[in-house]
Amino acid sequence: MLKPFPALHRLPVIRSFTRVVLRKMSSTPSPKPPKFISVEGSDIHSRSKPDGLRFSLVSYNILAQVYVKSSLFPHSPSPSLKWKARSNAILSALKSFGADFLCLQEVDEYDTFYKENLQNFGYSSIYMKRSGQKRDGCGIFYKHDCAELVLEEKIEYNDLVSSIQDGATSFDDEYKDGLSVKQNLEPKNGSESQKAPEDLGDPSDPNVRLKRDCVGILAAFKLKDPPHHVIIVANTHLYWDPEWADVKLAQAKYLLSRLGQFKMLVSDRFECAPQVIVAGDFNSTPGDMVYQYLTSGNSSSAPAFECLEELPIPLCSVYAFTRGEPPFTNYTPGFTGTLDYILFSPSDHIKPISFLELPESYSPDIVGGLPNNSYPSDHLPIGAEFELIKE
Repeated sequence: MLKPFPALHRLPVIRSFTRVVLRKMSSTPSPKPPKFISVEGSDIHSRSKPDGLRFSLVSYNILAQVYVKSSLFPHSPSPSLKWKARSNAILSALKSFGADFLCLQEVDEYDTFYKENLQNFGYSSIYMKRSGQKRDGCGIFYKHDCAELVLEEKIEYNDLVSSIQDGATSFDDEYKDGLSVKQNLEPKNGSESQKAPEDLGDPSDPNVRLKRDCVGILAAFKLKDPPHHVIIVANTHLYWDPEWADVKLAQAKYLLSRLGQFKMLVSDRFECAPQVIVAGDFNSTPGDMVYQYLTSGNSSSAPAFECLEELPIPLCSVYAFTRGEPPFTNYTPGFTGTLDYILFSPSDHIKPISFLELPESYSPDIVGGLPNNSYPSDHLPIGAEFELIKE
């Protein structure tokens, strides 16, 4: 599964907001592109020169076109749901960020649209399509004048099924009885709960329960300035269903296990201590077990199953570290909350120095729910700028 490349020549649960009166916004002008806001009080910005290399990363669930139907987004202006309008709006937004790395989820027109168009903006890319009949997937786009891809690994969360059959995963009695841990997360109306109807099969069968066709990407990059500095960027999209919290937790644990192994491989192969950044749509709010596990290594209740031989990496959310988690990154009339995160492994050699601004709930470009003429997805982009401190 590993693909080597030639050497270089890159909190408490957030409640849903009160529903608002729906209205059409057919003539609303596009909002100004979001800016990266400096971390308040950071001494980095008080110096004339940075301590080290700076690079930026944006994570964005762009809403796969295959899931866009007027019946699923009745609150959205019809013109804003058309592929031509949405694709142009997404491309314009991605270009405006100017980020060195883009971690995109729900990419379903990779070969026909995003790969070539973003290449024209200076991005190379890697892509992982979801399993089964799913048409979307995850992509990491990186500026080739900033970084060189040296190693990548693809994650199929369906591999958890094989781990059961191989005896590498154990289940408790509650799980065997077909019960699952429930999260305090409302079903999403017009979002993934309606995007892709599934035949879930027998939910008490772990072989069925874990086969959710979700994927992720692990990638190691050599930064070109300074040369030979290596960072790891991971991008993922976890399962959506709030009733299946145990499955999402299993995916999160598998992600960190694979990430830990990947980091050791990169460290040994390139004789370095790579910094780690994990981004994606985790379909979990800050009070959920997945968030608690990713940011502390613990969950609020005993997990239904545990992956053995995992190598967890300590992670911290950029927004929690700098300004507090935003009140929402997903905004529809049926659900409003934070589901998307950029996580980094804290060390003395990396620190976030800015974050991508997010609109307020009362913004006229937001009221009524997403997507709309101003925002082409039901999710908002999040982002951060990091500084690698010279050793």
